[in-house]
Amino acid sequence: MELKMHIPQHDNNNQPIVDCNNEIVPLCYFNIIKLSAGEEFSYQLEEYETCVVPATGTIDVEVQGQTFEKVGKRNHIWESDPEGAYIPVNSEARLICQSGEAEIFISGAKHNETYEAFVIRQKDIDKVQYGSDETKTHRKIKHILGKDPAGKVGKLLVSELFTVGEGGWSGFPPHKHETDMLPEESRHNEVYNFRFNPSNGFGAQFLTPDGEDFGPIYHVRDGSTFIFDKGYHPCVVAPGFEMYYFTILAGETQRPLHMNYQKEYAYQLETIPGMQDMLNKFK
Repeated sequence: MELKMHIPQHDNNNQPIVDCNNEIVPLCYFNIIKLSAGEEFSYQLEEYETCVVPATGTIDVEVQGQTFEKVGKRNHIWESDPEGAYIPVNSEARLICQSGEAEIFISGAKHNETYEAFVIRQKDIDKVQYGSDETKTHRKIKHILGKDPAGKVGKLLVSELFTVGEGGWSGFPPHKHETDMLPEESRHNEVYNFRFNPSNGFGAQFLTPDGEDFGPIYHVRDGSTFIFDKGYHPCVVAPGFEMYYFTILAGETQRPLHMNYQKEYAYQLETIPGMQDMLNKFK
């Protein structure tokens, strides 16, 4: 059976796009929920901590006897900063749509301890911008669950990544995180969900196995989900379009991310402005 790493946009009917114990990324979970005003969605995952992030719209989140009101302030992802709520392992979450419509990302990482739920407001988002127009690597990252989250988290990292301007590269220099070989590299499974502005844009997702000169290249479009557990994985957006991807990282033995860079391109860690600041935000 061929394992699908690229999952094209489709109507998932609020069913998981990347379910628990996925064959490629067993450490990750991903679902997209679409609700209209007053509609509700509830879920509970026994072995995964999760983070609820409205891509658009506003929701109330009920969990552990608490209600986090009016989470999410955006009409579209390009508009302002995200908000979210951390849902602990084996905790039932109830999401109630408070806007006309809402599209909600649910990201998860396998974990075996239960902590306290908490809300992430726009003021809690940890932002970093790096790269440059000259190096074609200009982008910004909005960490929802980053280095210093608003509460205790197990193995889950959640971010939004944007290319700054039209065209350009992301995830460069090429890096991987497939083996626990600390401090040089940690094992993290990863999930991307892509969006483009305008929405008819497209990009290319590279995936080169360690030790190989070539690997597959995937054509990604608005709504594409890409999952991977190994390989070097830069991506690029076509000229004339901005690219966004919602990012889920789930660590096997630890939360901090340690990336191993492809040797022939690692020198660009010194030539791309702000790279060290970016790396520190994941640790």
